Amino acid sequence: MVSEVEWAAFFPAALLLAATPGANQLLALRNGLRHGPRAAVGASLGRFSAFALMVAAVAAGLGAVLTASEPAFNIVKWGGVAYLAWLGVRTVATAGRTASRERPDRDRDDRGGGAAGEPRPSVSARRLAWQEFVVAAANPKALILFTVFLPQFLARDASHIAVPLLALGAAYIAVEFCCACGYAALGGRLKTLGITRRVRRRLDATTGVAMLGLAGWLATEQR
Repeated sequence: MVSEVEWAAFFPAALLLAATPGANQLLALRNGLRHGPRAAVGASLGRFSAFALMVAAVAAGLGAVLTASEPAFNIVKWGGVAYLAWLGVRTVATAGRTASRERPDRDRDDRGGGAAGEPRPSVSARRLAWQEFVVAAANPKALILFTVFLPQFLARDASHIAVPLLALGAAYIAVEFCCACGYAALGGRLKTLGITRRVRRRLDATTGVAMLGLAGWLATEQR
């Protein structure tokens, strides 16, 4: 049944879709910058857990149910809007607090007694993974995307679609995992360049604005 998939067309499209910067990829970049690439890649497993549940739901036909049911769609939609807006405001606020501390920290460093170079307390891997999971799961359009995107690459004469859809979903998750590793590695590389303070502030602001933009987009979207 896996042979009933048009793999040659799927992989370029999946790579383009997965590599496009989005909320989760920006999180991978930010986590790579703040916590290192290993922690960022580990956190991305939360995203792929959400994607795996979505793929299973699509294969079971639940994606079509969500698309057809306005109450179900709206429950997921507004829950996603609320969480993404909260996360966006919190991330932008983090960037603002970092900027306000930069000058005092620099002054203390100049006097030789500052703590700017001291390591920050680490964030738990579970918390980072949960954040990735919720950002992915809070977007009902992601489930609908799987509902619309994956079936395009089934052969027209496919007799059964559940197993090919699961294979396509697993392949897409593998492609996005490679892209997430790339974003995490880029964040880790920026971390080693010694410009983490300025880049972290800008990346926090960019990530927060992206979350708020996604929340606004979801709020105006219809099924």
